[in-house]
Amino acid sequence: MQGFFERSGFARRFGIPRRGIPTQAGRDAWPKGPLILATAALVLAAPLHAATAPSTLLFVDDHDVLYRSGTKRVFHPAKRFAGNPVIAQDKPWELTISYNSVYRDPATGKYQLWYQALSAKSPELASVCYAESMDGVKWIKPELGLFSFDGQKTNMVLDGEKGHYGASVLVDPRDPDPERRYKMAFYRVAEVEGRETMGLAVAFSPDGIHWKVHPKVPLLTGSYGKRLDPPFADEVLEDRGIPLSVSDVIDVMYDEPRGVYAIYSKTWLDTPDGKSIWKRGVVRTESKDFVNWSTPQLVIQPDEFDGTGIEYRPPIGKVHPNRRGVQLHGGPVFFANDVYFSLLQKMDGETTGEMPCELAISRNGLDWNRPFRKEDFIPVDADKDKFDGGCLWTNSTPVYLEDEIRFYYGGYSGLWNGDLFRSPSGIGFASIRKDRFAGIRPMEDIGQVTLKARDLSGVEEILLNANAEQGTVKVEILTDGGFRVKGFTKDDAVALTGDKRDLKAAWKDAKLSDLPSGKYWIRIHLDQAEVFACTLR
Repeated sequence: MQGFFERSGFARRFGIPRRGIPTQAGRDAWPKGPLILATAALVLAAPLHAATAPSTLLFVDDHDVLYRSGTKRVFHPAKRFAGNPVIAQDKPWELTISYNSVYRDPATGKYQLWYQALSAKSPELASVCYAESMDGVKWIKPELGLFSFDGQKTNMVLDGEKGHYGASVLVDPRDPDPERRYKMAFYRVAEVEGRETMGLAVAFSPDGIHWKVHPKVPLLTGSYGKRLDPPFADEVLEDRGIPLSVSDVIDVMYDEPRGVYAIYSKTWLDTPDGKSIWKRGVVRTESKDFVNWSTPQLVIQPDEFDGTGIEYRPPIGKVHPNRRGVQLHGGPVFFANDVYFSLLQKMDGETTGEMPCELAISRNGLDWNRPFRKEDFIPVDADKDKFDGGCLWTNSTPVYLEDEIRFYYGGYSGLWNGDLFRSPSGIGFASIRKDRFAGIRPMEDIGQVTLKARDLSGVEEILLNANAEQGTVKVEILTDGGFRVKGFTKDDAVALTGDKRDLKAAWKDAKLSDLPSGKYWIRIHLDQAEVFACTLR
């Protein structure tokens, strides 16, 4: 998670496009807008290709590609840590462990992690517990003395008396108010005008341990209820929730270009006959102050390729209607190098009972693509007796290390169509090499990737994140019309070899500063090699 600020240039932080005109988000954020270390988001407009700060182009899609010849995109799932779980279910108040958030302090290297633990078989009795580590592998659960369980000191930072379901923590070190530098969003039950109501709640902390819950609960009425027709706008919603509102899976991040906090939450979609509470999807809501939230907007939903889930078809009575078909139980979102990523919780409650993680991508945080749905980003463990052999609970807080991205997740050994409270449960992580979500390689021996025209003024280096252990990579420069540039042709290029994140493009007798002003195509020639990303600096 650390490294977002380090990778963000001054202009990007304050929403200033490279042409120098501040965005509204930039004007709003300049005097007081908080900057978030945990997660950030991309500029919504199409990239402006004048390079003034380091820019890394990820090849998870063809957003920056003009065209490519003789190549294919190869997905690279995360690999689970052999020593999982790193946090085990070993306390009497940990009947199950699931939702979690993690933060690594870039200055000290210290990890902080918050996780949900159920002390009884009821989501209304969920507490938020705390653990810390210096390496992300060996964790301690400090006896904080804030809350007790059967007379025993615990590591709870919020107890389960009122329930804090689906809690998500965001670290906000630049908030001018030190009491609000840790922010939490969660789902909670409250009594409103004499009736039980569920919805969004938030809390603030100076250290991630001592929390104050905002007095207004809920800030947004939740999405839940009986299988009924949608309510009329003037109805008192006694036994149902707001259509397409937040529900009991909450994941928070900071959308830097818009200058807003954003929550991606589970919601409920209506049934084929129009009644409420059918399949699960994902909504987004925004806030400037973490208290006043916008009307949620549906952004990700299952489709026919996820299965029909028609509850009127056999086996009627054998499968709970809310378990039919594959659903999107949650969609935590993080940002990396101008791409939004969602670690979708892909729930199959009808057949396998499993909930693995699927990687989805977006260029604006609202319109999503699921290009890797045929292969899980983090699959459940094949051994059903392992803590993560049934269902995975992903989060919006990956940890960025020097050459690794870690994705911490909670795990159930239980299945949706079985016992969700089956032991063991716990927390582990899976990882990829930095920026290697997907790569482009030749379909046979050779291929080339031509990038969209870019102004290379001020660019001193072109670095490739590539694996050329069995072959070579060469970089060619063409004009913004496809004509070769003398001195920068494929024949002039130095053949790059090795498996590195920083293979530096070079030519025999020329350097980038020799190029006249103007836009150019960068062409990457692959000979039995794979390229994952390109950095201009």
